[in-house]
Amino acid sequence: MKPDPVETGEALSGREKAYQHLYAHVLVDPSMQGAFLSEQELAEQVGVSRTPVREALLMLAADGLVEMIPRRGARVPVITGREIAELMELRGVLERHAATVALETGRVPLAEMREVLARQHELKEQEPTESGREFIEWDRRFHQLLVDAAGNGLMSRSYEKLRARQVLVGVEALFRRTDRQERVCVEHDEIVAALAAGDPQAAREAIDRHLTVTLDLLLRS
Repeated sequence: MKPDPVETGEALSGREKAYQHLYAHVLVDPSMQGAFLSEQELAEQVGVSRTPVREALLMLAADGLVEMIPRRGARVPVITGREIAELMELRGVLERHAATVALETGRVPLAEMREVLARQHELKEQEPTESGREFIEWDRRFHQLLVDAAGNGLMSRSYEKLRARQVLVGVEALFRRTDRQERVCVEHDEIVAALAAGDPQAAREAIDRHLTVTLDLLLRS
């Protein structure tokens, strides 16, 4: 299983290729915050013309992931402390609800979550500079599985739209503490254990602890 697999049923359009490149490689790079993007350079990287790149940037701007500055072009916004706090608050609401519903309906994807967690345990032994991005992609997959288990398509799609911000802040958090990858695995183990025990209160508390630790690391000066 790979994180966020690309659908291969049909060829991607130039706009879709540009969008995926920006979403998966540019917007999740902490060093790109505040940077202006060159449509020509992006077009050369993706292998398309500037028009689909421009279209992809406008799509991302509609989601607040890119800023279109008159006469200057597209800029990757700097994520603020307030936005990080709001992201974690929203994640907490969605994930706690999903855990409760998944347990009530017997739809907890324990096997899939354990598979993702096993991959994270493998990656935790590597330096964040080598495996950080992949580790956080698996982290996002872990939480998306739980949200999807609630069976609410709109909620799942809304959570999916948080992906770029999740990966961005997740990668940043890994560099705030040397043992963060190890601690993430421990925190995920606690979430899985609570779900396996069928204890919704323990699951909600484990989710809260996990998100609170991440938030504290990111807001620490």
